Amino acid sequence: MNLLAAPSLAIFLAAAFFEIAGCFAFWAWARLAKSAWWLLPGGLSLLIFAWLLTFSQSDAAGRAYAAYGGIYVMASLLWLWVVERQQPDRWDITGAVICIIGAAVILLAPRSV
Repeated sequence: MNLLAAPSLAIFLAAAFFEIAGCFAFWAWARLAKSAWWLLPGGLSLLIFAWLLTFSQSDAAGRAYAAYGGIYVMASLLWLWVVERQQPDRWDITGAVICIIGAAVILLAPRSV
């Protein structure tokens, strides 16, 4: 197992929370008629998300973002279930599993130095 994967996974999970929360704040303002004040914590949350990704153990930004994508999909479906109270269906779950497998391949693959 790639010893760098565990710290990256923790970073990706934290980043996913802040990205989804930030995007949801904009969604709430634009689609749910919430106050424009929602944009302030939303913007701050998105800044934290971007900052967190810089701590990924990847040697390249694009690879970090690609591996993060699978974690983001899984976290988005958890948000759907917990925050929006809509249960993911079998297609959501199937797609998330495919994405997690892809993220694991990217994150755990041996790299030539």
